[in-house]
Amino acid sequence: MRNSMNTYKKYSVFFLAALLTCAGCKIFDPVKSKAPAVPPTYSSSTDTTNSGKIKWKDFFGDPNLLSLIDTAINNNLDLKIALEDIIIAQNEVLFRKDMLLPGVGVGIKAGQEKIGHYTSQGAGDASADITPGQKVPEHLNDFAFGLDASWEVDVWKKLRNSRKAAFTRYLGSMEGKNFVITNLVADIVNDYYELLSLDNQLDVIRETIKLQLNALEIMKVQKEASVVSELAVKKFEAEVLSSQAMEFDLLQQIKEAENKINFLLGRFPQTITRDKSSLMSGAPQQMKAGIPSQLLANRPDIKQAELELFATACDVKSAQAEFYPSLNITGGIGFDAFKTAYLLTTPESFMYSLTGNLAAPLINRNAIRAQFNKAKAYQVEAMYNYQKAILNGFTEISNELSKIDNLRKLYDLKNKEVETLAKSVDISNELFKSARADYFEVLMTQRDALSAKLELVDVKKRQFNSVTNLYKELGGGWR
Repeated sequence: MRNSMNTYKKYSVFFLAALLTCAGCKIFDPVKSKAPAVPPTYSSSTDTTNSGKIKWKDFFGDPNLLSLIDTAINNNLDLKIALEDIIIAQNEVLFRKDMLLPGVGVGIKAGQEKIGHYTSQGAGDASADITPGQKVPEHLNDFAFGLDASWEVDVWKKLRNSRKAAFTRYLGSMEGKNFVITNLVADIVNDYYELLSLDNQLDVIRETIKLQLNALEIMKVQKEASVVSELAVKKFEAEVLSSQAMEFDLLQQIKEAENKINFLLGRFPQTITRDKSSLMSGAPQQMKAGIPSQLLANRPDIKQAELELFATACDVKSAQAEFYPSLNITGGIGFDAFKTAYLLTTPESFMYSLTGNLAAPLINRNAIRAQFNKAKAYQVEAMYNYQKAILNGFTEISNELSKIDNLRKLYDLKNKEVETLAKSVDISNELFKSARADYFEVLMTQRDALSAKLELVDVKKRQFNSVTNLYKELGGGWR
């Protein structure tokens, strides 16, 4: 009777402690979060058509550029790293999924033991027979084989939330790969137009050098006729040398731009096939920004941040479940005997076990609380990252829309400037021949014309870059 009462008291205390543990957990609640509200439009337009949904093969028309992008998607090293991240996340999902199932293993055991005589078991063995007429030997062998199983019953969904978090991060790794592709496509396009810009600037420099050499010859003739001094000749010679130095600087920039593209393509330096005339003769594609709410579905970085936020919420729930009692079931079935000859003798050598263990944490609650608070902090951090990604996306698009409009106006003005200065060069040359302008005016006019032409090429490149960046920021490039 006393034993029954003691057992009852022991289990009563155990379950009371478990209930108190659970009650103490109710004060913890995962952080509530939702997507921040975005403005209904970027400007006055309410057009829902979004250029970011166009596939990159349809968006970019240059066949040389499309070939470069296709090669990069197959060979780029950053993209290959992102694909390995997907494999890592995929295997984490499989691991978490397997944790929900009972762990079953097969084992074989062989051993020997000696029990001390001055123990309860040793004293009992000394007076017992292991077989009829044969005492239990002092050195007793033990042979066994069978199946062992253990299973943590997921009462509080701790394991299921861990699996859900792992699966969400797997989806996030897929979005991470898409984000890498988006940036990769944009980088290649921008670098390609940078290369075309350098090609066109090189042509401008070379054409200018020819004009400067002609002007230099005129100066030499004028000096022989004592119309101008040696100073004018030296000034024009210096201008030619300056332009020739710019030519070699551009050649170096072209080589580096080619190698940068080759690096993105995952290959060693080689010539990039291109049509340099396509920059100045082409026009940037017309863009439609759609509405801001589409960012949540189009941009891989925002979707990845959203998935990470959900994953951290699952982590919080899983960490919270550590406060609750855990139920573990262990068992085994097989054969056990002191001689191998008796190992398969049934029912004497047959054995099994089944144990249920319900345990709640008491002493280490501070450690569990620390892990829970860390999980909550990660969730808050993920929430801020999510909000930051949305705010950053909206800001980037707003900036690019404004830049596209201003660059269009800038190009029109710069083009008129180039046309005006080209006429000024002809006029200055004619005036100089008739002694109505000095050599300095000719020199400055040529210098201004060169600068304006180089700036015009740069503005054209920036137009293409701005459209490419807007395409990326709308979530395009990964489809």
